[in-house]
Amino acid sequence: MLMDRVKSSLNKAVRTFINILPIVLGMLLLTSWVITVMPDEISTTVFSGHSVPDALLGASIGSIAAGHPLVSYLLGGELLATGVSLFAVTALIVSWVTVGIVQLPAEALLLGKRFAIYRNLISFVSAVAVAFLMVLTLRLMG
Repeated sequence: MLMDRVKSSLNKAVRTFINILPIVLGMLLLTSWVITVMPDEISTTVFSGHSVPDALLGASIGSIAAGHPLVSYLLGGELLATGVSLFAVTALIVSWVTVGIVQLPAEALLLGKRFAIYRNLISFVSAVAVAFLMVLTLRLMG
């Protein structure tokens, strides 16, 4: 009886893994491609220097190029060094880690479409808000 349940659960887990594998592989390939292409395309010419458009653009780029937090900090430091605004860099870093447009199909499959969409929308808006709060906080501190 117990062995039957274990075998059934194991079979279900293997089938689920096999069904999800193409989505996960596609997500990893697309994310790797975006990460490879993105640093060459982003420069001060892309960002206007205005707070709202920069924050929205930074959050949009970070949403598409989801990745590991450590990589986002390195990228953010390089962008700041080239003159990209703190609004854009903060929004990019926060959305890079919290929003996952590339991972949306896998997330929707595992957690539900409605949850995945709402989580990503809330995370995107939060990334822009955090960018403004970060700059405001730094200005208030001196």
